[in-house]
Amino acid sequence: MKQPFLVCLLVLLAIAPGEAAVQQQNVTFKTQDGLSIAGTLYLPGRTAPAVILLHMQTRSREDWQVLGQRLAEAGIVALAIDLRGHGASDHAPPPASGSELGSMQLDVKAARAYLATRSEVVGGRVGLGGASIGANLAVLASAGDPSVRTLALLSVGLDYRGLRTEAALNRYGARPALLVASQEDNYAMISMRRLSGQGTGTREQLVLNGAGHGTVMLSRQPDIVATLVDWFRRTLL
Repeated sequence: MKQPFLVCLLVLLAIAPGEAAVQQQNVTFKTQDGLSIAGTLYLPGRTAPAVILLHMQTRSREDWQVLGQRLAEAGIVALAIDLRGHGASDHAPPPASGSELGSMQLDVKAARAYLATRSEVVGGRVGLGGASIGANLAVLASAGDPSVRTLALLSVGLDYRGLRTEAALNRYGARPALLVASQEDNYAMISMRRLSGQGTGTREQLVLNGAGHGTVMLSRQPDIVATLVDWFRRTLL
């Protein structure tokens, strides 16, 4: 009669503690211009540094679901957000000046401020991960924020409709950045090579083949998820 109980106990002990502790929460927070931004927060069950994940144009935070879960399992808080006009976040009225893309920088700033209110997050230790326009936004957000310790950039561009990254990455300075692009994505490859020379810190390049653009790479070549988790573990923990 004791054997079934013993088997169940052994199964429970075999579950990795990090995986068992991961929590997933849907959250919302406000930007400086009054918009409500939706996000998914992945919590590892202990106080930890955090990574903010920024999707590409026309997509949503759902693109980051696997990576968010894996980061939490590795002991890192992850916050994937819907940029304004995407997913469950508010749609902004046409801006009086500038562009809606430029105002997305307020979404990233609001995400950073929200994490600062969470007791599960270690203050002053944040990473940013972005894809396409999300990568450009990550670079721009990191330039003037020393609490951003590391970047992972998928298909970053030199100029995404006015969101220019060269000078910002140079201001980012000695902090590390991982740049990922696929060989057939010509503009992303050109951008990656030029941006790798900006700033004085580590600039690791990862060139894929046939992987597509932005978060499409995560589904076409799922091994990239493990690469990103390893990068953030090495540069943030």
